[in-house]
Amino acid sequence: MKQPPSFSLGLTVITPGALAALGRNSSTGMEYLTRHATGDWGDLCKDDKQANDEAVQTGARILSAYHLADGTKIWIITEAEIDEKHNRQATTIMLPEEY
Repeated sequence: MKQPPSFSLGLTVITPGALAALGRNSSTGMEYLTRHATGDWGDLCKDDKQANDEAVQTGARILSAYHLADGTKIWIITEAEIDEKHNRQATTIMLPEEY
């Protein structure tokens, strides 16, 4: 099991499409947000997972992708750091087409 990365999520928001998709799948999304926050980047290639691991250290944007039970893909994006204290403004749960 991965150790939790040390990055702040900031304000967590969800788009209407992702909220509807999660509802259709009887999910609140918390399980995916927890996976994201603990370094389980989901359905990404090895290079993208490595980029996320580096982003935790460098302050760059972090993207995770997961498939819901019905096959719908959701993204969770934590924005890049905004200051020297490693604060991030927001994490968004969304459908790729809402990006």
